[in-house]
Amino acid sequence: VQLQASGGGLVQPGGSLRLSCKASHFTLDYYPIGWFRQAPGNEREGVSCIGPYDTGTTYADSVRGRFTISKDKVENTVYLQMNDLKPEDTAVYYCALPKDMSSYMCLHPGDFASWGQGTLVTVSS
Repeated sequence: VQLQASGGGLVQPGGSLRLSCKASHFTLDYYPIGWFRQAPGNEREGVSCIGPYDTGTTYADSVRGRFTISKDKVENTVYLQMNDLKPEDTAVYYCALPKDMSSYMCLHPGDFASWGQGTLVTVSS
């Protein structure tokens, strides 16, 4: 099981980025996928989550209305479209799978694993 996040970069406040979470060796649509982020000196926090088989999406209050999570089943990839970015969105972003598919809270980092290498998003003028 492997997840690889990509798409980060430097963007000005108000700008947009699209992050990708590519799955290897398993079919991503069968599982919930969460996006998390960790800023320097801060704990990892949940950003968004998408359920298996299009069962729904969840967003942290801090990003609701600005970020959109989606899934491309052909590409076996989950995306996080981030609009109207703010300096406080600066962080390393990770995607992950729940440790226990039958028992997890969508935005709770402690319930997730298989983090993989994150991608850095820097929002600065």
